[in-house]
Amino acid sequence: MRKEDKNTIIAQIAETIKEYGHFYLVDVTAMNAAATSELRRACFKADIKLMVVKNTLLHKALESLEEDFSPLYSSLTGTTAVMLCNIANAPAKLIKDKAKNGVPGLKAAYAEESFYVGADQLDALISIKSKNEVIADIVALLQSPAKNVISALQSGGNTLHGLLKTLGERPE
Repeated sequence: MRKEDKNTIIAQIAETIKEYGHFYLVDVTAMNAAATSELRRACFKADIKLMVVKNTLLHKALESLEEDFSPLYSSLTGTTAVMLCNIANAPAKLIKDKAKNGVPGLKAAYAEESFYVGADQLDALISIKSKNEVIADIVALLQSPAKNVISALQSGGNTLHGLLKTLGERPE
């Protein structure tokens, strides 16, 4: 491959990584064509972009970006596929669902501006909540006290009405 072609591919990989907020490095060494095709379909359904790249080109693409991705460099061995997405835990859930005999296996991940290196980090990645899940949790927490006050006022409506009536009728 000519150097110009390599530089073009490196730039394309770097642009794709910048386009997505999170990415996973996955070991697909032991996967046959049918399993790889099935993984690609599952990624497409889950809105995850899957790219199989040469480790040296990916390494150079990561070096060209502003952020320091050096914790991931040791994971660039064997056959590497990159799963790119905008929801941090989506690839982790897919890997756990599809992994048979450790294939595909998680090598490393960059999610929510943090590095996760090693297959043992898969459960931690699954537990990451998406932005919408965090917002839903906050809204539920904020609604809970208001619901309790409204419920108490409704259940004691007659008592409250009587109390207000008594206070309003008392002589001044």
